[in-house]
Amino acid sequence: MAEVRARVQLNVGQHSHIPAEIVSFSGLKDGQEHVALIFNKADTTQATPLIRMHSECLTGDVFHSSRCDCGEQLNECIESMHQQGGVLLYLRQEGRGIGLYNKIDAYVLQSQGMNTYEANNHLGFADDLRDFSDAVLMLNALGLSKVKLMTNNPNKLNALRDAGIEVEAVVGTQAHIKAGHVGNRSYLETKVKHGSHMLDIKKISKPE
Repeated sequence: MAEVRARVQLNVGQHSHIPAEIVSFSGLKDGQEHVALIFNKADTTQATPLIRMHSECLTGDVFHSSRCDCGEQLNECIESMHQQGGVLLYLRQEGRGIGLYNKIDAYVLQSQGMNTYEANNHLGFADDLRDFSDAVLMLNALGLSKVKLMTNNPNKLNALRDAGIEVEAVVGTQAHIKAGHVGNRSYLETKVKHGSHMLDIKKISKPE
């Protein structure tokens, strides 16, 4: 496993310049161009750094889609790591692994009344096709065997533990609720009820 590093400045949230080191890898299994962003003076010497495995979401991360909370989770993660340090693994697994075009097809089905899992299933896909084995290889390459994991998704927690990565603590993200005709409340509720995501369902369902 080999890696290449470069320093970058990010613009996110209320901060105009957040320094981070971006790391690319060779020797990953799936052939995708996953990267790591290391925050707070590129310090991976912390005994237990905060990490997040964030799956790429073009519609949410870049275009701030009303249907999901991906972009808000990403911003929250970067803000937290700007304050305390950490490592963000940005994984090219759009649409829980089904790809961008299929995700847009799933959007059409969601507009017709299906939830996010039902739409993926209707297109012939499992609930979640993501594989986090490359994330484990990335952590190994960075010398990280004990971490604090920022997630609401039990699948990510189990993937790391099954691979021998010690997860000292789980740090949840907020419930980012978007109002409007096409909001994301039902999406978040479905993640909790169907995907067992660790979000506070009462806060999600709170009246506006």
